[in-house]
Amino acid sequence: MTPEDIQTLFTRESGEFLFARWGRPIVPIVFGVQDDTLATVKGAFEAVVTLAGHKMAETDPELGANCMVFFFRDWKELLEVPDLDRLIPDLAPLVDRLISADANQYRVFRFEEDGAIRAAFVFLRMDNELSKVPAETLALSQVVQTILLWSDTAFRAQSPLAVAGETTVLRPDVAALIRAAYDPVLPGATQDSAHALRLFARLQASH
Repeated sequence: MTPEDIQTLFTRESGEFLFARWGRPIVPIVFGVQDDTLATVKGAFEAVVTLAGHKMAETDPELGANCMVFFFRDWKELLEVPDLDRLIPDLAPLVDRLISADANQYRVFRFEEDGAIRAAFVFLRMDNELSKVPAETLALSQVVQTILLWSDTAFRAQSPLAVAGETTVLRPDVAALIRAAYDPVLPGATQDSAHALRLFARLQASH
């Protein structure tokens, strides 16, 4: 990965550079799946959080759970989730937009005062396309896209995952970048595109 590649991964379609990582331990909760899929999703969180050198916890003192993953068939189901409209302002218009876009996934982040990630909401509408994806692959892909605030265009052209033999794994370059991003010396959030150079230096040092 070049510094330009890294910068692109955190540069939004609007042109602004925005980097953020989690500032508090991650407490995931998963809705709408069977126990075996639940274990798969939790396992993906554990693997990626361990890779990052970050922490998970049983509960968040302020929010209870701070990373909510919803699996469902129809966007309208979100309107029936108790109190979700308090967590996601303008939920109804958002649902309308997602229906008209025929979207099958959406992520919402909340931030600390210093800009680090405070909470995340992951919505997965299990349409024909997503239903064909193995649970392990889907879980890993979503957790990777939630561990950092990537650009909205970051993985449009190329998935953060790669196939190795029979299994799907995190691409080594993406894994190394996640590790570098959680270096304690670096800030939890920044809008300075020079941050890409700092991340690149960490990548070089880890080789």
